[in-house]
Amino acid sequence: MSPDVPELTDPATHPERRADDIPRDVVVYILNLGRALHANGYAAHRLEAVLHHATQRLGVEAQFFSTPTSMFIAFGKLERQRTFMIRVDPGEQDLGKLSDLDRVVVQVMKGELSPAQGSERIAILGAAPSRYGPVATVLAFGLASGAATRFLGGGLREIVAGALLGIVIGLLALGARRYAAIARVFEPGASFLVALLAAAGAALVVPYSVFTATLAGLITLVPGLTLTVGLTELSTRHLLSGTARLSAAFMTFLGMIFGVALGNTVGNQIFGLSSVVAPAPIAPWTNLLALLLAPVGFTVLLKAELRDLPWLVMMGVFAFYGSRVGAGVLGPELGSFVGALIVGIASNVFARLLDRPSQVLLVPGILLLVPGSIGLRSLNALMEREVVSGIETAFRMLVIAVSLVAGMLMSNAVTPRRRLPGETG
Repeated sequence: MSPDVPELTDPATHPERRADDIPRDVVVYILNLGRALHANGYAAHRLEAVLHHATQRLGVEAQFFSTPTSMFIAFGKLERQRTFMIRVDPGEQDLGKLSDLDRVVVQVMKGELSPAQGSERIAILGAAPSRYGPVATVLAFGLASGAATRFLGGGLREIVAGALLGIVIGLLALGARRYAAIARVFEPGASFLVALLAAAGAALVVPYSVFTATLAGLITLVPGLTLTVGLTELSTRHLLSGTARLSAAFMTFLGMIFGVALGNTVGNQIFGLSSVVAPAPIAPWTNLLALLLAPVGFTVLLKAELRDLPWLVMMGVFAFYGSRVGAGVLGPELGSFVGALIVGIASNVFARLLDRPSQVLLVPGILLLVPGSIGLRSLNALMEREVVSGIETAFRMLVIAVSLVAGMLMSNAVTPRRRLPGETG
């Protein structure tokens, strides 16, 4: 071992430390690691578990408390603690940086890097530019929306319209990253524009199902994953973080449905009331084509490494057909449990065999199962004063979300999960 790397200690035999005795480089490393993991998409239960094990391996006693917008870390024994509060803006999922951070964590745990060197690596990763450029990102929005249109039952016209509307969302997302004023009203503003353009296209170009095209265009904004993660945090007893995340998802839903309602109203005033058009059926094999193309869009949007693309395609097939088989046996709502169970087991096996974080496969697979589009349908029905239909659809969304959470938690119980260096139990 290099002489500048401190010997790792066993917390069970390490003498009690005052908080003031904890080396500064260890404190800085843990703070930087927590902020980086939080900003790149770790949920509260995973974040606190990784930080707990990291401090144990460094012989430091610490406690952690995470919410979607902040994190508290207290070092030392209870009566001698030093507590740090970190304010973190909810970040986008960045699977590539999560993989890079995971490598840093493992190297520090193995003693291949010192905590100070780990902090330097984390700073370099934080300053690194996005893995994919703006052109690839905008096209990925269109590809994801086009593939989602097929899953929503759209025909060829709806697929084209959905893909074009997804590109519009991608362009707006680039603007939101540069201008804070746009970011504050991004979801309702984007929903308004997409609904208006969908109505214009159906009136001026060619008739198609406006609702299907609108929903597909907005699919990348629907907070279905946020809803599922929030329920997972509640299930793992991270009550404040889970409640806050569910509230954020609900507010995003409300903003989107307001934008859609406003866009539809303005569109009807300008172009006249859109006629109801049923999507024209297309060949069943197009489902498989959509399954092959959707992971390409997710790879870019989630900033995953290109080498993981084959695994993401495989996970999409598992999720889609697993949920279909489950729906045939347990019903459409509970069928999501089977899909989530298969995705969870496969991601755990992947993590254990390749020594990679399980989120790399879990998140893209779950994205194909999340009930966000159903939630949007529910709120839209309530806005149209179809109360019974809206409540029924909302209940269906919750059942599907709970099924997903149950499937993910069950997969962790039945599959040997990946262990970090020195981890026992």
